[in-house]
Amino acid sequence: MSASDELDWNDIPLMLALARAGSMSSAARELGVDVSTISRRVAAVETALKTRLFIRSNLGYQPTDAGNVFIAHAGQVLGCVGALLQETRAEAEGISGPVRLTAVNALFDYWLVDHLPALLDAHPQLQLKLIIDNSNLSFTRREADFALRLARPTQDAALLMRKVGNIGFAVYGAERFRDLPRDAWGDQPWLAYGDELSEMPEMQWLARLQPSPRQVLKVSSLSTLIRACAAGLGMALLPCLIGTGSGLQRLQPVPEVEREIWLLSHRAAANIRRFRAVSEWLCRVFEADAKRLSG
Repeated sequence: MSASDELDWNDIPLMLALARAGSMSSAARELGVDVSTISRRVAAVETALKTRLFIRSNLGYQPTDAGNVFIAHAGQVLGCVGALLQETRAEAEGISGPVRLTAVNALFDYWLVDHLPALLDAHPQLQLKLIIDNSNLSFTRREADFALRLARPTQDAALLMRKVGNIGFAVYGAERFRDLPRDAWGDQPWLAYGDELSEMPEMQWLARLQPSPRQVLKVSSLSTLIRACAAGLGMALLPCLIGTGSGLQRLQPVPEVEREIWLLSHRAAANIRRFRAVSEWLCRVFEADAKRLSG
């Protein structure tokens, strides 16, 4: 019998917990087992693989080079097993259960929530969770089921991606800016994101504006930017989907910036009925609202 045949696959969660925690006591607490169990099973895995996977130092238990290889593959294996179980159960359950969708808050607040009643009327057993986040959540670890991103993402092994539309950005301001000519924009107060978001196309457009505008307020949230613009604190480049009203005036008909919208999902989503239903619905509403989104 080979070494790999002797490996107990039930030990994979223990090894991952030890790698995360760095101590056997913390791993044991996380899994609800005794420290002796962790110690015994680590020794069993190392014996089965005939190599040392962890070394103990003053920093705790650290993976060896071989251990890092094991941990990297073990996480993928555990994710595949979880997907196998989830897909099998979900296919029997039909279009019901939780679906996690992440996006920037403006897509939710000013557009997508208006379409949710139709989805939930058609599939009342769905349980939607909207996660306001623009970071790259892990699809391998199933931190999200779908993500809407305003740029083509980097590929990873667990990722399916599809361009579903474009979003336009135009200049907005309060009523007092309504009739301001374009050549006077650079002399006005502007609202912007913080320097940590300087690579965004909206920020790069603002950096090219001449004369160089005075940025009176910097924020990290698009919703805050919209509210500040409506309050009359300054002009801002905002997504056209917000429309007008609530004190906002669009100052020119043609968008200044256009960004792609990408739908990301785990590869396993294509095999689960509730995820297929949500994916197909998202594509339909993007197609129906293409003109509104692009501005």
